[in-house]
Amino acid sequence: MYTTVIDEEDYAIKPMNCPGSILVYDLEPHSYRDLPLRYGELGHVHRHELSGALHGMFRVRCFTQDDAHILLAKEQIQSEVVRITKLIDEVYSVFGLPYKILLSTMPEDHIGTRADWEKAENALADAITSIGKTYEVNPGDGAFYGPKLDFEIEDCLGRHWQCGTIQLDYQLPGRFNLEYTDTNSEKQTPVMIHRVVFGSVERFIGIITEHFAGAFPTWLAPVQVKLLPVTDRAFEYSDKIKAELDELGYRVQIDKRNEKTGRKIRDAQMEKVPYMVVVGDRDIEAGTVSPRHRTDGDLGAMSLDQFKDILKEVVATKAIK
Repeated sequence: MYTTVIDEEDYAIKPMNCPGSILVYDLEPHSYRDLPLRYGELGHVHRHELSGALHGMFRVRCFTQDDAHILLAKEQIQSEVVRITKLIDEVYSVFGLPYKILLSTMPEDHIGTRADWEKAENALADAITSIGKTYEVNPGDGAFYGPKLDFEIEDCLGRHWQCGTIQLDYQLPGRFNLEYTDTNSEKQTPVMIHRVVFGSVERFIGIITEHFAGAFPTWLAPVQVKLLPVTDRAFEYSDKIKAELDELGYRVQIDKRNEKTGRKIRDAQMEKVPYMVVVGDRDIEAGTVSPRHRTDGDLGAMSLDQFKDILKEVVATKAIK
């Protein structure tokens, strides 16, 4: 951790988000009716990594976690783990990222009894198998406070990255004296689930950037359409097309440089823009557009409405193209 001393008090820059959720939960009393209680946070955390371990966006000293901490009763564990697993599967499927699930079990350096650990490990395994998923056991790689399911994705180069995780924690709620009232009006200690989908948002951006080699799917691309007017006469018509596409929420730019059309197309290809639209005198006269896809090539002249339908389809379906 990054630590410092101010006025003889020890301070540390936040290395994790868990204590914040615990403090929020403890602000007021809770009953079984409140559970599961889910707290989400895009929190900045800091790790004092060795300089030799730093690697682009993949390992940094300050990053953003899409953290959630879920307080729940023991009998709710299976349904909650199933819900989270389906969420992770949905997100990774959108990016076309294959993954495998690892069940990481009790490490040598741990807190809590072996009996509690076995219950927690069995709860995670049962949840995964109940929805037809398979997992591999990763012995001794659990967190010190509980076992976890790690979701390891594979990029286009065959590299594996651990991103998503579901960590089952029987320990911290008790150590922070968290309670809820059960159906018999008796005090019980909740279980905590720590979960992330992306893990480090920065790392995930690095992974998908390399996975797609910068050629992001249309729905994800920073610039979805680049208009390429052939002459200055096409500027006004290009502005009109851009205004209509802007209104529909598409990300559009116009290349008004004094360059040849071939150069503009080549530059847009190098920028990996999904759709380029060449705008010439024929398009102005006919009221058409001539789109070109970065991999499919020239799509031919068509009405602007037809082009809008193409964009609508590839964006709505999250097509990987």
